[in-house]
Amino acid sequence: SGKWLIKPDELFGVWGLQIRSDVERQGDFIRFLIKEVEGAAFADIDDVVTFVKWLDVELSRLVDERAVLKHFDWPEQKADALREAAFGYRDLKKVEAEAASFCDDPRQPCASALKKMQALFEKLEHGVYSLSRVRDGAMNRYRGYQIPWEWMQDTGIVSQIKIQSVKLARRYLRRVSSELEATQGGPDEEELMLQGVRFAFRVHQFAGGFDGDTMRAFQEIKEKANALQSQRDQQHLQQQSLTAGRS
Repeated sequence: SGKWLIKPDELFGVWGLQIRSDVERQGDFIRFLIKEVEGAAFADIDDVVTFVKWLDVELSRLVDERAVLKHFDWPEQKADALREAAFGYRDLKKVEAEAASFCDDPRQPCASALKKMQALFEKLEHGVYSLSRVRDGAMNRYRGYQIPWEWMQDTGIVSQIKIQSVKLARRYLRRVSSELEATQGGPDEEELMLQGVRFAFRVHQFAGGFDGDTMRAFQEIKEKANALQSQRDQQHLQQQSLTAGRS
């Protein structure tokens, strides 16, 4: 059976022939794509996403994109910037849409529902922080290549993500509140309240504030926490006075 095995040098020889064939036969097609990339100028980031999707489909016809394109004056830096912008925007849009469509199922246990919401918030947070790390350098490059960059500002998709994070905090707090009502005086009551307050504080810092509904939900939890603390203090005082009375 060994005689049927292809030796590595033969394999690379075949691969090299396929690349050379693409270079020779696809020349006009590649030169057309070069013009498209060089002339690409957009006002809307969604058009960049569409263009990059089309470009990637066209380039997938080649046996090995990088190996073939290096034989041409391929505008690699602009093509990479277009892809980077398209993928960066698309990923943020995807997580923003995931948060917008999130629905808390009351039949699901409270702990797993809260865990889901926390994981989703962390995705939103990670997306915004990742963008902020590359934003300044990327915006300058995009301007030079006539790629929309306004979406990267705080007034762009970041503000939409922050709105979704506040809505998520509201759902989280409402879930905590309804769980507290269902398990009045339960052993996990205090921990659940603290969890709600911690999550709300984290989202508040991230989003830079709350809307009216979320603030009301937060106040509700705070009032319950204060009432619980007062109850504990009263019980402690009663215990102390009983102990003092016995002595």
